[in-house]
Amino acid sequence: MSNRQKILIVDDDSNIAELISLYLMKECYETRVAGDGEEALRLTGLWNPDLILLDLMLPGMDGYQVCREIRSKKDVPIIMLSAKGEIFDKVLGLEMGADDYMEKPFDPKELIARIKAVLRRYHKAAPSEPAPAADEKTVVYPDLVISLTNYSVTYMGRHIDMPPKELELLYFLASSPGRVFTREQLLDQIWGYDYAGDTRTVDVHIKRLREKLRDNANWKISTIWGVGYKFDVRTQP
Repeated sequence: MSNRQKILIVDDDSNIAELISLYLMKECYETRVAGDGEEALRLTGLWNPDLILLDLMLPGMDGYQVCREIRSKKDVPIIMLSAKGEIFDKVLGLEMGADDYMEKPFDPKELIARIKAVLRRYHKAAPSEPAPAADEKTVVYPDLVISLTNYSVTYMGRHIDMPPKELELLYFLASSPGRVFTREQLLDQIWGYDYAGDTRTVDVHIKRLREKLRDNANWKISTIWGVGYKFDVRTQP
């Protein structure tokens, strides 16, 4: 039985898909190709890929719709591929739940580097063994518990589904209440120095966190205009 990581390539251009597949197989990944959104959803359910490369311009169901459908069922990392290079398209892709966004044409070496970076982040989010209690990384505030040990967030007594990077961003801010972090600092800390995205990525993830965790009487995520963000505590935990 193969231990290779599985990557699903979703692109209606068979030549591009096969070329990407060849590069990935040289890096010892196992690949499958889907030519449309329906096939992508079917293979995601049956094959359970470790990562999905998703083209936006697909026949019928476009990449945004496919991303939304996958996100409603699975927390698999998704990198969007598109000839559209506008900021709006990138932000929309990230808001739909994509982990990264690459413009076509792209350098295969950069694509491989992005794939490895995203998979590393998800691998860290799912440790094979629970950490000892003494090493637990947990931040507790009124109505909010953030655990980096088992990657869970409890808000108002109920579990909140949250992708790894959102949770890591929340934990990082909440671990240093009152401290202001620039977007560049947050990008380096959560996404790493090798991440090729821009600071808008931070803004998108902060927006998602605020949608899931409405302002509380005791704490909130504050915007410091022109600088970045901080976790404000109104009543100490």
